[in-house]
Amino acid sequence: MDCRSPEAQAEFWAAALRYVLAPPPDGFGSWDDFYRSIGVPEEELGGGVDSIVDPTGEGPRIWFQIVPEEKTIKNRIHIDVAAGGGRGNSLEVRRERVEAEAARLVGLGATRVRALAAEGLDHYAVAMTDPEGNEFDIN
Repeated sequence: MDCRSPEAQAEFWAAALRYVLAPPPDGFGSWDDFYRSIGVPEEELGGGVDSIVDPTGEGPRIWFQIVPEEKTIKNRIHIDVAAGGGRGNSLEVRRERVEAEAARLVGLGATRVRALAAEGLDHYAVAMTDPEGNEFDIN
């Protein structure tokens, strides 16, 4: 994921997805030490921890790459955070769970955009943006 502040984004998304910050490879005290060892120039270092991993080992590793420009257009990838528990739960239970997760993520720095619901539709979600403005949904 391209971003301006890799460590801040990694911290937000680790908490949002219940991931953990990825430790540097064995034998290195920091990611900068590792990147230096593979020839990354000093001026490109200093972003801090820039990767997160699923502690269960099931989900993908996510890397936050520092880029100089801010986000200006719609995301090229869209993350849905599953919080409602699936269709085995009533719409009201799913709505309550989604709202609780939305409130938790606002507390971490996300911005609530709008609820995604329609009369007669068995679906409820909340559209949000992360601290750098990347769109995602909770459903």
